[in-house]
Amino acid sequence: MPSPDPKIISGNANRPLAKAIARRMSMHRGVQVGLVDARVERFNDQEIFVEVFENVRGEDMFIVQSTSNPANDNLMELLIITDALRRSSASRITAVIPYFGYARQDRRSKARTPISAKLVANLIAGSGVERVLTMDLHAAQIQGFFDIPVDNLYASPIFALDIMHHFKTTEDVMVVSPDVGGVARARELAQRINAPLSIVDKRREKAGEVSEMTVIGDVTGQRCIIVDDICDTAGTLCKAADVLLDAGATEVHAYITHGVLSGPAVERITKSSLKSLVVTDSIAQPQPVRDCANIRVVPTAPMFTQAILNIWNGTSVSSLFDTSTLEPIYEPLYPGLDV
Repeated sequence: MPSPDPKIISGNANRPLAKAIARRMSMHRGVQVGLVDARVERFNDQEIFVEVFENVRGEDMFIVQSTSNPANDNLMELLIITDALRRSSASRITAVIPYFGYARQDRRSKARTPISAKLVANLIAGSGVERVLTMDLHAAQIQGFFDIPVDNLYASPIFALDIMHHFKTTEDVMVVSPDVGGVARARELAQRINAPLSIVDKRREKAGEVSEMTVIGDVTGQRCIIVDDICDTAGTLCKAADVLLDAGATEVHAYITHGVLSGPAVERITKSSLKSLVVTDSIAQPQPVRDCANIRVVPTAPMFTQAILNIWNGTSVSSLFDTSTLEPIYEPLYPGLDV
């Protein structure tokens, strides 16, 4: 007989988050919930092999797997786990992808280039996934690349709770978008914490290199919070912090959903003028990131757990877009907030 509870299985991309989701689900359901017993390993030639040791026939399965670095390996793990579950007669398979890799390739930027985000969407749907749960897609229209339901959660309600907890007052706080394309995301957070909005306009001579930055708005005497969805090498972020301080900001913080933090990112942030960088645990962070004094990681397990339970029992996922809805879920982390 199928179990009355949703079942969670994890690849190797972010097992700490998967285990945290299972622990939170144990608290919600009042019964011990663990990850489905399985092995995901590689042969000598790096082929991926998956074996599920538990019966999943008729079960509502949730695969927790970010497609972060190494993106191709983690994507293949997701596809192969899905195939194993589908061939084992799982009743429904939902891919929980906290960080959706290839999302930055959502359009043809020049001739003879791919739209890789669409290709990845086709691969995921074609493997047997019936629903996708993700967070802060680089471009919201990527949801339209799928022919299956996609629930795109937002980190901004979590960030709003964190800001209200750590900043105490937002009277001298200004939210900053690091580019014109991120204005909608920054505006949404600014509205949540009742703060003004500014923009850093950047011009590029060529891809990956910023030649000039200009602050649009008066940041004099303000504590600036840069908001973005992805921080990769942190070059633009650190330069934006310097520009804001030169423009009169008293201090600069950053709230980034997905801390890719590749290459020299950690070293740059350590030496930068950023007072703090807050990222979510959508990507499992290595020890150097966790040891960095001005980088802090906030958990997404409470939000993902509630979203999984809402999908499983057929209730609203969009209710999690409200800060007031999340406040009770995050009460142990941010006690005493009045939202």
